[in-house]
Amino acid sequence: EVPLAESGGGSVQPGGSLRLSCVMRGFNFDSLFMSWVRQAPGKGLDWVASVSSYNRDTRYAQSVEGRFTISTENTKNTVYLDLKSLKVENPGVYYCDQGSSDTWEDSPRGQGTQITVSS
Repeated sequence: EVPLAESGGGSVQPGGSLRLSCVMRGFNFDSLFMSWVRQAPGKGLDWVASVSSYNRDTRYAQSVEGRFTISTENTKNTVYLDLKSLKVENPGVYYCDQGSSDTWEDSPRGQGTQITVSS
């Protein structure tokens, strides 16, 4: 089993929406920080959002605040990222990361799921 398995990517038009899911196996899901990070085409990894599975505290990159929502469903060991009002600058590979906004760079992440935004 893959420890972190993302799904839900796809191609949308500007202004569209997607929901990404990440099932996390082998972790104590009730006391985790989890993040979504993105790699834009030709760029490095950027942090997008984080959530605590313990108290549901969330943090967002300024560029996505108000448009993206990170959440967890602890009974399913799943973290979600709801993306709304997608922009042409949002595409890339989105990775689920088992880290906080401070630790994501050194934490395990999945294989990623691709998002394309084009009209």
